[in-house]
Amino acid sequence: MNLHTISPAEGAVKEKKRLGRGIGSGLGKTSGKGHKGQLARSGGGTRPGFEGGQMPLYRRLPKRGFNSPFKKEYNVINVRDLEKLDGKNEVTVEFLHEIGVISKIANDGLKVLGDGELTKKLTVKASKFSAKAIEKIEKAGGKAEVI
Repeated sequence: MNLHTISPAEGAVKEKKRLGRGIGSGLGKTSGKGHKGQLARSGGGTRPGFEGGQMPLYRRLPKRGFNSPFKKEYNVINVRDLEKLDGKNEVTVEFLHEIGVISKIANDGLKVLGDGELTKKLTVKASKFSAKAIEKIEKAGGKAEVI
């Protein structure tokens, strides 16, 4: 096989239509555009979503909602979920992501809530803690560190 013998696969390349090249081609005279009208003109046609001058759907529907630029996003975990962890006494958001407890690390870090009971001595490093979570972690002999 040489470079000059290589050709595309059978049926992979189509010849482009040559418009306006005589009546015998089947695409002569009006070049397949019919007679007159918007679609026969150069640049003819309308934009996607145009409804012929009728008020378009995207303008008929009401606007709704608001996205605050100041909204905080945390990974939330409860004290009961910390009880299930074993073999590690320091808990961080990276560790929880690594073992699959959380699927994606949120922009603002980890928030620990106080639902459930804790018996293990753990050092928990998070962005935020609820008052109950701090109480339960310290009661079990651990530490709650805000990072």
